[in-house]
Amino acid sequence: MNYIERTLEKVIREVSQEYPVVLVTGPRQVGKTTLLLKMMEGTSRNYVTLDDLSDRNLAKNDPELFLQLHKPPILIDEVQYAPELFTYIKIHVDKNHRAGDFWLTGSQIFKLMHGVQESLAGRVAVLSMTSLSQGEICGEKVEPFRIDLDCLTTRISERKHADTEEIYQRIFRGSMPAVANGVTSNSQIFYSSYLSTYLERDIKELSTTIDSLKFYNFLTSVAARCSQMLNVADIARDADLDQKQVKSWLSILETLGIIFYLHSYSNNLLKRLVKTPKLYFYDTGLVCYLTKWSNAATLANGAMNGAILENYVVSEIRKTYLNNGIEPYMYYYRDKDFKEIDIVLEHDGLLNPIEIKKSSNPGSEIIKNFSLLDRASVKRSKGAVICTKTDLSAIDRENYIVPIWLI
Repeated sequence: MNYIERTLEKVIREVSQEYPVVLVTGPRQVGKTTLLLKMMEGTSRNYVTLDDLSDRNLAKNDPELFLQLHKPPILIDEVQYAPELFTYIKIHVDKNHRAGDFWLTGSQIFKLMHGVQESLAGRVAVLSMTSLSQGEICGEKVEPFRIDLDCLTTRISERKHADTEEIYQRIFRGSMPAVANGVTSNSQIFYSSYLSTYLERDIKELSTTIDSLKFYNFLTSVAARCSQMLNVADIARDADLDQKQVKSWLSILETLGIIFYLHSYSNNLLKRLVKTPKLYFYDTGLVCYLTKWSNAATLANGAMNGAILENYVVSEIRKTYLNNGIEPYMYYYRDKDFKEIDIVLEHDGLLNPIEIKKSSNPGSEIIKNFSLLDRASVKRSKGAVICTKTDLSAIDRENYIVPIWLI
């Protein structure tokens, strides 16, 4: 198995020099443990996983003894199984004041965060780890994506060009390490196993009343609506569930790092904006499996090609930030006149409007809605159309045409 270097390595090394506790959260099988074990090589750091039931029981029932047996510096894997540890980690941290003593991983993000916030406020650096970005898969340097000509031209020399066919191959394969590094050659078999083992186990950990078949039908219904505004009623109807159940299960998917939302951009000077979020998956390979596409070529010509392409672009941009330890300020724009901008990226007091198109030759009419942001109190800056064009280009001086492989 070839180890794929992760952008988050640098961030973990940096925060381990400053914080006594470093917590890496993210879905199952995205490589959290593999990354930290790789970074531990040649060091004196100990390792224990709470997937081991005897260690888990000790951590829950006698956390003080657990930490006496498993001394820092240590990596504690799947720490969400024993939130009782947090108080004793806090006691150790306050007594010893050593940076980097505890590395923790967890797969249940928000449930886990609640315990961390109560016990370790100010003592922990919390980092989110996603599945691989396309830059990481290609072995390239990954910086946060920005609509800046200097940044974009620098990326050209560092990135592997990809045509439309290759982009849809990437979308279909997905971005889980086991598929990307060749351990599993058939992505469909991987996702089938992923759902029936890791995901089903974690779902039942969060809610013991879940019926596996009903949850699978629900998940399929959600995947079919990727890149769309959230419509709980439609999902409930398709999955034969009540809306309260759908909201609860969506919360579980978000907790496990399977889905995320883009919220509508809001500004006190912009009126008549919708407030419903849009729903996306971190990994498009899972979407393709759930919506039953047999190969990349069929997907590229199918009814969902635009929605899954948008999902891929939004998730790839988000990954470039999270994998650098930065929470992105990403939104979408839609008003009650149905005028929409796919992404509004906010940073440093500027707004970058972004449209996503499958076209390889987008026209200037695509950017007509960008001017709607001129009424906001935050200044509109450069815009972009992200599409399947193979080379970096421009519509005009203020709006670039960016190929998807350049994210």
